[in-house]
Amino acid sequence: MPALTALIEIERLTKRFGAFTAVDDVTFSVARGEVLGFLGPNGAGKSTTMRMLAGFMTPTSGTARICGEDVVDRPVPAKRHLGFLPEGAPTYPEMTVTGFLQFCGRARGFHGSALGDRVAHAMAMTQLEGVRLQPVETLSKGFKRRVGLAAALLHDPAVLVLDEPTDGLDPNQKHEVRNLILSMAPTKAIVISTHILEEVAAVCTRAVVIARGRVVADATPAELAAKGPSMDAVFRALTMPESEAA
Repeated sequence: MPALTALIEIERLTKRFGAFTAVDDVTFSVARGEVLGFLGPNGAGKSTTMRMLAGFMTPTSGTARICGEDVVDRPVPAKRHLGFLPEGAPTYPEMTVTGFLQFCGRARGFHGSALGDRVAHAMAMTQLEGVRLQPVETLSKGFKRRVGLAAALLHDPAVLVLDEPTDGLDPNQKHEVRNLILSMAPTKAIVISTHILEEVAAVCTRAVVIARGRVVADATPAELAAKGPSMDAVFRALTMPESEAA
């Protein structure tokens, strides 16, 4: 682990569904200033791990802490430090973009000018000003993804957990989101779940690979690429075209 303070601590995290073990004894930590790529083929346990870290799913065993707060024992303090973009981030589709983000901001405890400032800043970061008065349901998949990202960034959290943050974005939008992640990286601990190696190479300082619920590698992107021949099955799954992996 880096000498920096770990803002995310996952220790022996396990999740079973009946006889099926989706996540099996996973341990890793992420320090401030790190962008961790959480890699694995579909069904590897990535989303389940992230849902447990975010407090959306209770682990069968093990612990997860955000800024020192246990997500099970102290869920509200833990979530104050967390910005979470889940897969298929839920919204209220009939709300406008501005209305939805104002709703999220009020839920976070912001009011008046502070609320307006937070919403405006989040929309500027995710380039949503042009659609701010449109109902969310009328937006493209890429814009909906950016609305979810704006909601995750609204309260300027110390920890960001992003599940496939560029899913549905066109190449220019992907570039913009990756630049945004890089600009925030020095002050936050960021986890990006993805099956796209290009994403890891573009923004991540470190990568953890999970397969069949277990961590099989924890290294820098360059070290991970060098291990490719010894991890053939995982890498074949990771490098499939997105249309096949979906």
